Amino acid sequence: MEVYTNENEQLDAVRRFFAENGKALAVGVVLGIGALLGWRYWQNHQNSNMMAASEAYQQATEHLAVGKADDVTAAETFIQANSNNYGVLAALQLAKYFVEQNDFAKAEQQLIMAQSLNKDESLLAMINLRLARVQLQEKKLDEALKTLDSVKGEGWAAMVQDVRGDVLVAKGDIKGAQEAYSKGIESNASQAHAGLLRVKLNNLSS
Repeated sequence: MEVYTNENEQLDAVRRFFAENGKALAVGVVLGIGALLGWRYWQNHQNSNMMAASEAYQQATEHLAVGKADDVTAAETFIQANSNNYGVLAALQLAKYFVEQNDFAKAEQQLIMAQSLNKDESLLAMINLRLARVQLQEKKLDEALKTLDSVKGEGWAAMVQDVRGDVLVAKGDIKGAQEAYSKGIESNASQAHAGLLRVKLNNLSS
């Protein structure tokens, strides 16, 4: 419609528009209102679901700290029922619990579950880094190296090279481990982390 100079012209133009496009507009308005109401309902439903998931996640992680068998089962049930970031975070917490129990096989299962549920790229690198560490503990050395290859981003370079060096030491590849630790030192490692990498590197040279 044209640009209007006053409200009367606007009203007349609206009337003409309805007269010329009545049926199509009526259908469009109904669909538009339906879509708007549907969108608002969906948003409210999603917000309610996320609040419920948040509360359930908090309860699950608090109970998990106690470490009873029923609480572990409850955490597993929560993860299965929540294919969102809360499910991912709960899987990471449960994996941490299993690592503390030296049950690395179950820790790996939870980290793989976190991978499958994850939709956040920023979490994926952390999940894979933890998975590689667990695979190292399980002596799944080739799998650990493959997992490390999937960790992207300069911010993770030092940690990736650190774990890679540890895996290569376990494989007996001392030269490869030295190269990995050296790359870690040369990357974005913090002063403390670089110091740790130097200790590992020096231990291989002695």
